[in-house]
Amino acid sequence: MDLLELINAVVFTLSQIIHVLIFVIGCYFFSISIFGWIIKKEDDAGYYPPKTKFAVVIPAHNEEAVIAHIIDSLFMQNYPRELYDVFVIADNCTDRTAEIAEKQGAKVFIRQNKNERGKGYALEWMFNKIYNMQENYDAIAVFDADNLVSSNFLCEMNKQLLKGYKVVQGYIDSKNPFDSWITCSYSIAFWLSNRIYQLPRYNLGLSCNLCGTGFCVSLEVLRKIGWGATCLTEDLEFTMKLALNDIKIGWAHNAVVYDEKPITLRQSWKQRIRWMQGHADCASRYLIPLFKKAFKESSLISFDCAIYLFQPLRFILLGLATIFIWIQAIYPKSPFFSLQYVFPVTVWQVYITLQSLYGPLVILAEKKFKPAVIFGFLVFPIYCLTWVPIAIQGFLSKNNKNWHHTIHTRKISIKDLEKA
Repeated sequence: MDLLELINAVVFTLSQIIHVLIFVIGCYFFSISIFGWIIKKEDDAGYYPPKTKFAVVIPAHNEEAVIAHIIDSLFMQNYPRELYDVFVIADNCTDRTAEIAEKQGAKVFIRQNKNERGKGYALEWMFNKIYNMQENYDAIAVFDADNLVSSNFLCEMNKQLLKGYKVVQGYIDSKNPFDSWITCSYSIAFWLSNRIYQLPRYNLGLSCNLCGTGFCVSLEVLRKIGWGATCLTEDLEFTMKLALNDIKIGWAHNAVVYDEKPITLRQSWKQRIRWMQGHADCASRYLIPLFKKAFKESSLISFDCAIYLFQPLRFILLGLATIFIWIQAIYPKSPFFSLQYVFPVTVWQVYITLQSLYGPLVILAEKKFKPAVIFGFLVFPIYCLTWVPIAIQGFLSKNNKNWHHTIHTRKISIKDLEKA
């Protein structure tokens, strides 16, 4: 075998492994996602009277443009006012965030710490203060300063907590889905995640993922295992910590939080780099313990969380596979492997068709379909491909702990948003 034949053989084998891995992992996620088509009829909220006392926490760094609107939406909750208090952490602020938040009726705590920067540190600082307050809270609900919160949020969280869940994630919607092609792509990604990632895991009795905002956690859990989630993706870190402690995250499909999405590719790139840095960091620390627990204790929850930690690698493999397919199409005699060599052509065609149609069908089921969404799905593949260099860059710079703040400017009230 000459050198060229050897190179071709190596390339063929590697591309074969990549394609098969993608196919197998894709089948795993697709099989679970099917259960997202089932929306269980939840028990009437009347069976779950308001009993949970919430400490609602909003970490905010220079959020004077948007802080008033989330506080207003929280004070419009259809939940007894005496059963929740709103706290704002003015974290290393140099603007009027604290002044505006206090004027709107929130209890403001000013934090100045230039060494421990980021939401995870701010939350741990605030949680320690709540532990020592005279008020006895049952749970803490966490939001970002740019959010808007549906009026039934605390009611739905109370329901899930009374059912026995100790940690619950709410439905993350978009505050500005049609501001740009980036916000539209973000919104589609979150709508899909809500319906074919979070909901099916709730239906199957697995653990959902925390999304950084719109979740609540009982004080009992925080006192038992501590917060300790201070990396760039504190939500993912705490999710994995919960899995290792056999604590399942519930899902509240009707508890909606509207999140502001980055408008430009540059803003999005910086944010997603941070996500991938934190993801790679969590994978390096939690992947092996989760797999050990999964096989030692037959824990499906730990196994599912461990598979999720492979996401950066999956993005990279998908990007490589896409490049292989393009090269194969241009140069049919290339050494890159095609799935048709292993699976019958009909199987491959069905797989591609399902992948192409599945997203739009999910958006229809979620009642999010508008004419602008058609454009969104046309550009969505471009957005997905940008994950490849982002995942690579995030993986290579996982030890960079610098927090990059995303600037929020979209001013809109909860009344105007839900009316629209």
